[in-house]
Amino acid sequence: MPSASMDDQGLENAAILLMSLGEEEAAEVFKHLAPKEVQRLGETIARMKAVTRERVEGVMDAFEKVAANESMLVADSNEYVKSVLRKALGDDKANLLIDRILQGSDVTGIESLKWMDPQSVAELLRNEHPQIVAAILVHLEFDQAADVLKLFTERQRNEVMVRIATLDGIQPLALRDLNEVMSKVLAGGDRSKKSSLGGVKAAAEILNMLGSAVETSVLDFVREADNDLAQKIMDNMFTFDDLEKIDDKGIQSLMKEVQSESLVIALKGATPALREKIFKNMSTRAAETLKEDLDSRGPVRLSEVESEQKEMLKIVRRLVDEGQIVLAGGGDEQFL
Repeated sequence: MPSASMDDQGLENAAILLMSLGEEEAAEVFKHLAPKEVQRLGETIARMKAVTRERVEGVMDAFEKVAANESMLVADSNEYVKSVLRKALGDDKANLLIDRILQGSDVTGIESLKWMDPQSVAELLRNEHPQIVAAILVHLEFDQAADVLKLFTERQRNEVMVRIATLDGIQPLALRDLNEVMSKVLAGGDRSKKSSLGGVKAAAEILNMLGSAVETSVLDFVREADNDLAQKIMDNMFTFDDLEKIDDKGIQSLMKEVQSESLVIALKGATPALREKIFKNMSTRAAETLKEDLDSRGPVRLSEVESEQKEMLKIVRRLVDEGQIVLAGGGDEQFL
């Protein structure tokens, strides 16, 4: 199954395997994937026009070996699930899923929101209380939650962000309230543990995706209500200019993942210091070419610059998850 951090080679191998299975079998596999996984695999399949026989045979051989090794039943299925999820996702993400899987918590309603476009989700939530909206948005991917918030009024967006930042988990009773509001969005049983969603880190992650203008407005609003809370959010944020804090090795890893055209547009809004950091971690020829492209590039819309910067930040997050980049800040060992 592809993950958010899967490289292009892994995606292509997964796509080849699915195409080899045939339409019906591939469709069954897709049923078990998350929305982003379906999108990435679908895009990869669409791009692959021809594959050599040797490549197909290699993928199938590798799959057969993995399947043979994983085909044995385990004595304790619960422990097996915990172990696999923690190895695949890390402890924090895995623990959220483990609670849901092993405690019978039904999140089908929230999961269905992940397949909806931001406009539809925004319309669904527009008239709900900010606390309800916050409790729902923390279940979504950060970029999807940010896209939904962009469609709210400034006042509603600010109120929701304050509640996300101060949200200390979701109790079973609150889950049942969500169930009533969203027509069985979430069914919370008495056995369910509180889901550790929301909080300052979640608020910071969403703000990272909102863009500088909205970010400033939200932080000003939070600062008026609670200056300490605003500072905690800022301490957990990572902006494009903060790329300057990454060490040279991390910058070099990042440069391998970014397309030249995207880099040129993103650097249009970068500080001189950050540009110099990028230049010094490239070969002399590549740096000169990039400087020429920046000089020759005409005016670029702010929205386009922020969009490319956001994509680069997503790559940074993936590289952090993979251990290729280490960031320190906000009092925590890592804040991205």
